Amino acid sequence: MNERIDRNVGLELVRATEAAALSAGRWMGLGQRDAADDAATGAMAAVLATLDVDARIVIGEEGRSGSPSVLAGGMQIGRGRQHLDMVVDPIDGRRMLAEGRSGAIAVAAVALPGAMWSPAPADYADKIVVGPAAAAALVPECLDAPAAWTLALVARASGKAVRDLVVFVLDRPRHAALIAEIRTAGARVMLRGDGDVAGALMASTPGSQVDLLMGIGGAAEGVIAACAVRALRGAMLVRLAPQYDAERAAVAAAGIDTRRVLTADELVAGDQIFFAATGIADGPLLRGVRYAGERAETYSLVLRNETGTRRSIFAEHVIGAE
Repeated sequence: MNERIDRNVGLELVRATEAAALSAGRWMGLGQRDAADDAATGAMAAVLATLDVDARIVIGEEGRSGSPSVLAGGMQIGRGRQHLDMVVDPIDGRRMLAEGRSGAIAVAAVALPGAMWSPAPADYADKIVVGPAAAAALVPECLDAPAAWTLALVARASGKAVRDLVVFVLDRPRHAALIAEIRTAGARVMLRGDGDVAGALMASTPGSQVDLLMGIGGAAEGVIAACAVRALRGAMLVRLAPQYDAERAAVAAAGIDTRRVLTADELVAGDQIFFAATGIADGPLLRGVRYAGERAETYSLVLRNETGTRRSIFAEHVIGAE
C-alpha cells in the first residue's frame, strides 16, 4: 500500500454524497426505490468522476437494481493520480426512503489500495457494533453468546444499566429470536426496515440514541460501516452468514471461511481512512435535504480516521428552478 493520502479527501467525498442526497431526496415517499437509487447513483458518479483521485470501487452498486450501474465494483473513477480504494452507497435505506420514512443517508469512503476487505460473493453477515466507551469490551465470543451476556458487557463498560441500552436491529423475520432475547434482557430495541450503515454509524457515535447494532445485515454494508466505526473509535465484529442456498454455494466455492470473525481493523486496514455521509431524509444523526425553490440545504458528516476528526457540514446549494 502507499504510505498515506496527501490531503483530506473526505472534504471532496462529501460533494459526492451531497449530490446523491440532493437527487435522492426528490424521490422520498414516491414508492420507487430502484428509480431513486439510479438517480442518486448517477449524481454521485458524476461528481466522483471529477475528483483528483484514481479510485477503484471495491464495493459499489452492483445488484441493487435491475439496470447496470455506473458505480459497480471493480470500476475506476476520478481523474487524478492518488490511488485509492473506494466504497459507496448512494442510498443507505432505499426502502425507507421509498416509503417516506426517516433515516436514509448517502455514504462514501476511501482508504489506501488493498486496505479494504471484499466480502464478495457473500451478501449477508452477522454484525455487532458498539461505540468507543464499550469498544474494549467487545470480544469475538459475543457473536455466539446469548444477547444478555453481550448486553451486560456493554452496559458495564458504558457505565449504564442494561435497561438504559438501545439496540439497533433490522426489522426482519430472521431477527425474531434476537429481538425477544434483547427485550427479555431488559434493553430497548430500535427497529428499522433497512439502513444498517446508518445503524452502525449511530451505534459508534458517542452520545447518539443507539448503544449497539446487532443482527444479520448486508456484508458489503459492513465494510462501508467499518470505515466510520474506525474513525469514531468504536468496535465491530463481523462474520459471514449466508442466508440462501445460492449464496452458501458461492461462498463455499470461493473458499471463504464462514467461521472467521473479523474486526473493523480487518475490514479496513491502516489509518488512512476517510468517510462522508449526507442525510437524505431526517434521521437521528443527520437532517435530511431541505428544498426551497431554486435552493436546497444539506447536512453532512465527514470523518478522518488518522486524526479522529469529526466534522459536521451544513451547505446551501443552488439547484435551479424546476
